[in-house]
Amino acid sequence: MFRRGSLTAGSLSRLLERLDPNPDGAAHEYERLRRALVRFFDWRGAALPDQCADDTIDRLARRLEEGVAVDDVHSYARGIARLVLLEHRRAPVFAPLNPDAALPDPASAGDTDERLRQCFDACLCDLPPDSRSLVVQYYQDERRAKIDNRRRLASALGLSENALRSRVQRIRDRLEACVHACASSRGGL
Repeated sequence: MFRRGSLTAGSLSRLLERLDPNPDGAAHEYERLRRALVRFFDWRGAALPDQCADDTIDRLARRLEEGVAVDDVHSYARGIARLVLLEHRRAPVFAPLNPDAALPDPASAGDTDERLRQCFDACLCDLPPDSRSLVVQYYQDERRAKIDNRRRLASALGLSENALRSRVQRIRDRLEACVHACASSRGGL
């Protein structure tokens, strides 16, 4: 689904030129567009919103380089983003199956726990600062203090408690996918 490396110098320069003729303004507009796309994918529950945003920008730049008439670059990007999201949701999830894999040795459970902890810490650090702060604050405290804390968080963000729960769940889903991928790449899980 993700075609890494399809953004050429020519397509990038054409995209930047369409965003703003001034190079400094174009860089600012590019970052603004990318942040908006990441938020778009994050709010819709994409597991990898950064990659989806990059894929959207790659496709947009490629279409501009092909000479497609685009009146409003931001609206066109949102249209591409909707298609990327549909592809992302429809893409099959492949999990490597290895029937010959041995059961884990209980003695190595400590190594696995440490590896998972390292992956969790790395994935938590990779989250955008606002998402990281939100998920950490959400799980602070115990019992009644936790409930009061979550109400304060929801109020401070201008959200209902259900909307806050949904937002945190999306962040948790991203964390879980990241930790699983990290631990798998390190020979765990």
